[in-house]
Amino acid sequence: MEQMIRQLRELVNFKESTVPGDLVLIAAQDPEMLMYALVADIAPDTTRREAWWHVTLHLLSVPLQTVTWTLREPQFTGRESFTMGGKGRFIQAVQLPDKLPWGKETTQKKQPAPDKPGQSGLRLVK
Repeated sequence: MEQMIRQLRELVNFKESTVPGDLVLIAAQDPEMLMYALVADIAPDTTRREAWWHVTLHLLSVPLQTVTWTLREPQFTGRESFTMGGKGRFIQAVQLPDKLPWGKETTQKKQPAPDKPGQSGLRLVK
């Protein structure tokens, strides 16, 4: 897990803090995977003496899934890895670029709009 985290730190520009609205990268050890999630809420867990937080995440998967994990601040800010069910996990907010290239022209030609409703050019894959 630590080797994966070192490699991610070389490839991804991470933030030092995590707040609602942030995009986070989640790494899992077993099965080995990476996924993005949107932080929906961070609320204190008032049932514990120490500083634990309920971190609600919208996992950017199909279908969209919402989970709430109870973590300490060093865990949801990437300062510590942690385990869930004995499997290693890592989560940290990603620093997005200040300017996104939405307005730039591309070299690709735009596809004409479909003639009939329901012909979007997309197909359902099962």
